[in-house]
Amino acid sequence: MIYDKLKAQDDEYLLHSYGRAPVAIKSGKGSIAEDYDGKKYIDFTSGIGVNVLGYCPDNWVNAVTAQLKNVQHVCNYYINDNCTELAEKLTKAAGMSRAFFCNSGAEANECAIKIARKSGAAKGKWKIITLVNSFHGRTLTTLAATGQDVFHRTFLPLTDGFLHVEGNDIEALKNAITDDVCAVMLEGVQGEGGVIPMAKEYLQAVRALCDEKDILMIMDEVQTGVGRTGYFYSYQSADILPDVATSAKGLAGGLPIGACLVSEKLKDIFVPSDNGSTFGGNPVVCAGAVEIVNTVADEAFLKSVQEKGAYITEKLNAMDKVSFVRGQGMIIGIKVENGMDAHTIMDKCIEKGLLILTAKGDMCRFLPPLNISYEDIDAGLKIFEEAINS
Repeated sequence: MIYDKLKAQDDEYLLHSYGRAPVAIKSGKGSIAEDYDGKKYIDFTSGIGVNVLGYCPDNWVNAVTAQLKNVQHVCNYYINDNCTELAEKLTKAAGMSRAFFCNSGAEANECAIKIARKSGAAKGKWKIITLVNSFHGRTLTTLAATGQDVFHRTFLPLTDGFLHVEGNDIEALKNAITDDVCAVMLEGVQGEGGVIPMAKEYLQAVRALCDEKDILMIMDEVQTGVGRTGYFYSYQSADILPDVATSAKGLAGGLPIGACLVSEKLKDIFVPSDNGSTFGGNPVVCAGAVEIVNTVADEAFLKSVQEKGAYITEKLNAMDKVSFVRGQGMIIGIKVENGMDAHTIMDKCIEKGLLILTAKGDMCRFLPPLNISYEDIDAGLKIFEEAINS
């Protein structure tokens, strides 16, 4: 089998940073992936929320390949049209004012942290409050921001200046704010932390508290952004506007990108040399991202994500062995009855032709392509039910 050769090569030449599932993907189209032995899988992972329009959507492929024929990279001393077009479309979709482009969610969050520190420096404010069960990245600083000790492991000491409080508890947040706090950073739905949504009322209360205390509100939209919750960014479901928002994963439809967006009051926070990213704003990546934003920012498309998410949730709740379902839109966490291990369920799904994810708390996690058909949803849910019943 080709898989055995690839597995041996992977074991020998790559650092063992990932717990690999027993699958090697060769190709894909839409919500269907195919391995090197010709087996097909319905994909409820989207590459952990990256392939928001599935594998190789035609308009995205055309835009990316057309740009590759012009120029593959332009350094940031010069302007490129795809970067400026994306900045305009993205800030308008987000209700923000300016953007900084980089390559990943961790890098976007590092940028947000730098903005918060610079904004608070003159007032002696430098600490940042994040939430227990949060996940903000794997650099030393974004690990420090992450409110899960399991990710800290043997990497201590981490960057100083981060405090963690329980989510959906505004009193806990109030009690943690001291004179040296410059920002609060949170996710609308904690994906890696167990698919835990923040209540609309809580997000609104955080916004009001940040205004009262003259500190920044930062929304990490790396996993929840670009339509995943049925809103372009999750904070829009609470009718609020943060001071800073970060984005990555699905923004370029499968190519590496990160974005840090700021509101009007912070539009001049950076001056030349304050921040940079060699590949940030790459014209090929931005060409793909423009196509993603053009599609996902449409109101009818976002409504369809809400409807599909509700449909999946309803079907899951009707399954005998499902204890509960939580999430928002098409970021969905499923707890199967006690004694059923999520990783075992994931492996059973793979055997039967379905790709799913897990999350903290022994949760199964679905992040399907946002444009997945109802036919593929039904087929995938049938496999999932068979797996948890087997």
